Amino acid sequence: MKAIQMTEFGGSDVLTLVNTPELTLTEDDVLISLYSAGVNPAESYIRQGGYVFYHPIFPYTPGFDGAGIIEKIGSSVTHLKVGDRVFISSCLDQSATGTYAKQMVCSSKSVRQLPDTLSFNQGAALGIPASAAYRGLFQRGKLQKNEVVLIHGATGGVGSLAVQMAKSCGAFVIGTAGSLAGIEKVKKLGADIALNHHDTHYLDNIPSVDLVLEMLANVNLTKDLNIIKRYGRIVIIGSRGPLDFNPRLAMEKEADILGMAVWNSSFKENKDSLDAIEKMIYNNQLIPDIAFSYPLEKASQAQDDTINTSVTGKIILEIQPEP
Repeated sequence: MKAIQMTEFGGSDVLTLVNTPELTLTEDDVLISLYSAGVNPAESYIRQGGYVFYHPIFPYTPGFDGAGIIEKIGSSVTHLKVGDRVFISSCLDQSATGTYAKQMVCSSKSVRQLPDTLSFNQGAALGIPASAAYRGLFQRGKLQKNEVVLIHGATGGVGSLAVQMAKSCGAFVIGTAGSLAGIEKVKKLGADIALNHHDTHYLDNIPSVDLVLEMLANVNLTKDLNIIKRYGRIVIIGSRGPLDFNPRLAMEKEADILGMAVWNSSFKENKDSLDAIEKMIYNNQLIPDIAFSYPLEKASQAQDDTINTSVTGKIILEIQPEP
């Protein structure tokens, strides 16, 4: 079977397309022929070594998110069947074999049904991004109907899904982007207000905010504290460095600054998140946005572009399943 593997930490050149042995499954597992795999920043951090949340055992096939068709099921699996279209979210599944491959084995708990209304590429764009959006909004951020939420960076894999999730629960959504095209995309996703975060005074005339989802805390945290309501919440999903800010801003508002990582989810929280995502996609409330795709053998370039290129939407690996 063809798969991307790495046998050491390093740059993207350590990702190699190889032939691997046939996969075996236990009673709770499913074997899936993959059509698409999602590419996440976390997979690049793991590849480089020292990622605090995940420590691979070599040889290692990357990838936590994917979509495809079930080929085999374990003896105890009753809620899935051979031939089902599914999406995979396996970041908490220690036995999963990785989605940068023609096939994978994972726990049936890591799999949910994928409706015919979504492509395999769209299914592979769920997983970590959708779980992060859901955890940030509802499990950590406690978003309620009619509250005002600001999504800083609303065109990325997480932010674009967060806009749709927040609208589905009846929130008033403000989304930011870095270009005119991005602003138009945020509007199409359903945001009530779309702003260019490169404009100097872009936050001057917005309603006061109950919740902020922050994708770049080292740049935006002080801004967030200035526009948040008293007793508001800021959930940090991403940051690319340290920052210097005055803690009195948090004291004045009695604001909650909350860190977030999907890897810290309990098994119940992960189940609740995936169940909610499945329900939303079947209700047409959540449509992943694809930036562009690469063939499996271009996994190195896909990872580099995910980290180094500003894209709106999700980067995907397209896979031709085993014959």
